Amino acid sequence: MSDPASSGAAASVLVDVVLPCLNEERALPWVLSRLPEGYRAIVVDNGSTDDSAAVARRLGATVVTESRRGFGAAAHAGLVAATAPVVAFCDADASMDPAQLPAMVALLDEGRAELVLGRRRPTRRGAWPLHARFANRALAFLIRRRARIRVHDLGPLRVARREPLVALGLEDRRSGYPLEMLLRAHAAGWRIVEVDAPYSPRVGRSKVTGTLKGTIVAIKDMSALLREVRGQSAAVSPPNT
Repeated sequence: MSDPASSGAAASVLVDVVLPCLNEERALPWVLSRLPEGYRAIVVDNGSTDDSAAVARRLGATVVTESRRGFGAAAHAGLVAATAPVVAFCDADASMDPAQLPAMVALLDEGRAELVLGRRRPTRRGAWPLHARFANRALAFLIRRRARIRVHDLGPLRVARREPLVALGLEDRRSGYPLEMLLRAHAAGWRIVEVDAPYSPRVGRSKVTGTLKGTIVAIKDMSALLREVRGQSAAVSPPNT
């Protein structure tokens, strides 16, 4: 269920920014203030017990309620609610800066990519927990080895055109959603490009990779997806050099 947007505002939207949200009332003011002109925030409330939804509405965001818990469920609900030609995904915890998005969208407009990923570059020590960084590095290695996709990060900041993204038919509703997007995009022949993106300490407590338990769950979900492509790796084009 989503808040209705005015027709005038919707007509001027160039990019919808999906922000999966679970108890992010402290971070949302900064995140929403960083959206460029023509970028609309779709805050997907995934069961918050704080005032995240109210804060988002007060600051002009479209709020979508997704009762099924899970990053994939929240992210996909935002994608379904989006109407702009381009959709971006960004964490709502202030670790990633939405002001970086126009440079990523430009790669789509210039025809240089169909999916652009923000490769996290920590802005300070401790911004990226050590266990999460090692897990990400291991998963990126497996993606390069098994799926033959040359990436270094499964970061939360990404952009693609809405209609082709919907057509990928993403099914994962847990932590594997970002990886499934990557795998299906690659299988569809999309050009996938990484760009550096500043990564700051999040505001509040992480629900996924900021905790050891959350990291283990994410690894389990993503490993299951990678096992599915293990037998297909020989038929997939080799990584770019």
